[in-house]
Parts: sequence; C-alpha cells; structure tokens
Amino acid sequence: MPCIRQELETRERQTLAPYAQLSADTRGRKFPEAPPDWRTHYQRDRDRVIHSRAFRRLEYKTQVFLNGTGDHLRTRLTHTIEVAAIARNISRALQLNEDLTEAIALAHDLGHSPFGHKGEVALDRLMQGEGGFEHNRQSLRIVEELEQKYPLFAGLNLTWEVREGLVKHRTSYDHPDPRDGFEAQCSSLEAQVANLADEITYYSHDLDDGLESGLLTEAQLSSEVGLWAQASETVRLEYGDLPDECRRYFIIRCLIDGQVRDVVETAERLIRASGVKSADEVRLQPEALVQYSEERRRQNLQLRDYLYANLYYNPEVQGPNLRAVRMLEELFNHYLAHHEAVGEQSSKRAERIGWRRAVCDYLAGMTDRYAMLEYQRLLGGPGEGERGAFEMPPRVVLNPGAQQNL
Repeated sequence: MPCIRQELETRERQTLAPYAQLSADTRGRKFPEAPPDWRTHYQRDRDRVIHSRAFRRLEYKTQVFLNGTGDHLRTRLTHTIEVAAIARNISRALQLNEDLTEAIALAHDLGHSPFGHKGEVALDRLMQGEGGFEHNRQSLRIVEELEQKYPLFAGLNLTWEVREGLVKHRTSYDHPDPRDGFEAQCSSLEAQVANLADEITYYSHDLDDGLESGLLTEAQLSSEVGLWAQASETVRLEYGDLPDECRRYFIIRCLIDGQVRDVVETAERLIRASGVKSADEVRLQPEALVQYSEERRRQNLQLRDYLYANLYYNPEVQGPNLRAVRMLEELFNHYLAHHEAVGEQSSKRAERIGWRRAVCDYLAGMTDRYAMLEYQRLLGGPGEGERGAFEMPPRVVLNPGAQQNL
C-alpha cells in the first residue's frame, strides 16, 4: 500500500520537536486546493519550486563570477542546491521539518536578477520611487504572480509558511521591507535555518571559487582569516601533506562542518532557554533563535570583510560585473522607450502594474546569457570607443591541475 499524506503527517507529529512547523498545521494556500495524496503540503511546495521556470534559470545566473567564466565555478543554481543540503542537515539535527526547510532554501534565490548582487543594486536604483527592487520580495512575486503554470491561479500557490520564509529571508546583502505583510516578529525555525544555511554556503563556497580562480591564496588566507588558519591546521594535523585540490576541499569541508556544528549547538541552547513549545510561540520571539555563537559571529565578520576586500571588490570580479550592470541599465531604458521589445506577457501586465515595474520584472527574470544576447540584438553591441566592453566574459584561468577531473 502506498504511504499516504496522513501517514506522513502522523510521522511528523511523532518525530519532530514540539516547536517544529507541522505540515498538517499549515495556514494554507491563497487559493484552496485539494491536498496531495502521497506528499505533505511542504513536499508539494518543494516540487513546485523545482519544476518552475525561475528555478531552471538559476543555472545561468551569476553567483560571484559571471556565468560562463569557468566550468567549476558556482552558479546561482549550484549555490541553491548546496544551501538546501546544508539546511536539511541542520533542520534534521534540530528535529525540525526538513521538507519545509528545503522548500524555502530551494526558493530563496528565485527572484535574483542577472549579474548577481550588482544587478540587484542596479535595478533597485532604477526603481527608486516605484517601490525599489529586492530579490527576496521578487522571489515572493515570482511564486505569487509571475510564474504562469496553473489554470486557476497565477504563481505557484505555495503555502503561507514557505512564502513567510521567503519574505523573512535576510543576509548581510539584504534590506528589510516593513511592508512585507507577514506580521510575526520572527519566522519559523525552519525559515531561520534556511537563512543561516545560505550564509554558511556562500561564505565557504565563495572561498572555494576564489581559490579556484586564483584570486585568493591559501597563504594570504592563513595570515588574515582566523577560521581558515584553524581549519587548515586541523587538516594538516589529521592528514599531513595533501595535494592542493584535496587539501583545499578538506579545509572548506572543515569550515562548513564547524559552522554547522556551531549553529546546531547554539540554536539548541537558545531554543531551550526560550521555553518555546510551538511554532507560533517561535514567531513571537524578539529575535531569531537559530544563530551563531558570539565567537563564531566575530570570526565570520572577519571572513566577510576579507572576502569583500579580496574577492567581491577584486577588479577581476568587479570590472565585468560593473560593465554588466551598465548593460542592464541600458536595456531598462531601451524597453521603457520601446514597449514592443518586451514579451507579450509583460506587455499585458504593464497595463495593470505600470511599465517600469513590468520592465523590471522582465529584466529580473533574465539569465546573464540572455541579457547579454538581448543587449547585442537590440543595441548593436558596444558603442564607439567601448569595443569589447559588453562582450561575453573571458573564462577564468583555473589553478594548475584544476581541469584534470573534467
């Protein structure tokens, strides 16, 4: 006999912590639907995210390096998959709802613009006075409105708890919006886990990509970043001298393991101290219960400052990203002046929400590659004196031996 939804819900009640968000207790969907037969509500949400067009487009969106610059460098999609894996592990350790955590993690970057955070800043500037642009709110717009897959409603019609997790998602890049419409002080513990898993992932794996590209060096990291020096020494004492690729992998593995362990132990202590007995009591807390320890937070700030100074603002990264942002700005202005150049769906939506927001949605949904091709098609490539400014990015020269495992 197949395992039906009711059996899965019973398992949740028997195995999850009392403060976990149970799928049977969901606040539901904006548009009523018959419940799934062999999945929980959050498993259905996860599947809808994975099967969305916005999810597939993440494969060709920038994480740090412009898409197409290296075979081993992360894209927004590989980043998202890594976030989901780490989030599930933390959620399992804390006896939370893994399916809800995973659904939020997989959807958290759906609204990212092309060209990474530089693209997000550019769209926010272009939309000043029109509500701005922020990728968390754009993720919500995608799952509530922009995806067009179902005959009876726009969007993916996800549960309230997943949409809450998207709105409440916050990293050091983001800025909160008091108009988000979700009244609780905090989100579910599952959403808090997805939020911190995102930070663990992008700091650790941005280090990996920085080393892969040759823009960062282990010697510099060991002298300037305490977390790296500790992890490096741990690997050396346990394994001795290792080949470069293997050594870097194990150091970063050690970093992630240390981050996850710190979060699990700190969250467990804070949850116990708070005395919360339900998911709704979690939402009434004055601050998040899933956190780093004070020492780990201090060490992470040092790591963040190092990455900004040596990777994110490195001319090899910053230059192509800034040129791409100029491309995005010119496309935005071109579409405003030539409405016929946007898709039919965007044109119809413009009648209801205005042309600036419709153009913003259109651009935000583009991949890096498509935006570059659109620029070449519509604006004829670089102008006089700017030959090569908007060409496809050069491929990163990887460290010696990095191609061996292709």
